[in-house]
Amino acid sequence: MPYKETKIEKLFYTISEVAEILGENTSLVRFWANSFPDIIKPSRNKKGNRMFTAKDLANFRTIHHLVKVKGVTLEGVRGMFKSGREGSDNTAELVARLSSIREMLVNVRESLDK
Repeated sequence: MPYKETKIEKLFYTISEVAEILGENTSLVRFWANSFPDIIKPSRNKKGNRMFTAKDLANFRTIHHLVKVKGVTLEGVRGMFKSGREGSDNTAELVARLSSIREMLVNVRESLDK
């Protein structure tokens, strides 16, 4: 499942930016943030809005991949993070990068065919 590519690495992402990158709605992102308080630790701005770091975004991608692609339950994901296995199953970012590379190569091939 390709993620929306983030061109510029930012210090903080809003909940709507995280939702857009993942292709999900903000309520699901909020639910996951509340479900994994030891993994995803947003700070708050002056307005009280959640602000997520790049590490939080990587954790969201991992959770998204495990839940939506592999069909792991939230308890299963929680167990993977606790046992330290999320690093070995952290393919979500790799899949996103490979998808963007594939898209770039397809565009190059199409431009060469013209």
